[in-house]
Amino acid sequence: MSEDSPIDPSVPPSGTGCVECEQAGSWWFHLRRCARCGHIGCCDDSLGKHATAHYRDTGHPVLRSFEPGEDWFWNYATKELYESGPALAPPESHPADQPVPGPAGRVPADWTQLLS
Repeated sequence: MSEDSPIDPSVPPSGTGCVECEQAGSWWFHLRRCARCGHIGCCDDSLGKHATAHYRDTGHPVLRSFEPGEDWFWNYATKELYESGPALAPPESHPADQPVPGPAGRVPADWTQLLS
């Protein structure tokens, strides 16, 4: 992989949940995976918007959905959606038994109102 490539298929994900939400003891709606370094962040519908913050902090422009059954990619720099792309190091999503929103035990009962 070149230093300039926005995707490194050999890098595994950083974990099964949003790095920053996990550190803060918070929760997320959907998860996104940086295709360059594997950082897992929460989507822009989540309170933290950590995937976008990761792009702003690092300049890593391409993310992939980290939801089971989804393999689309988004390029922040070009604002392009790709229905699929290269296979990334496993796992390709958070565990199927991990609830959405998640993680279990941290999602408030009024989560829909908080995200609206």
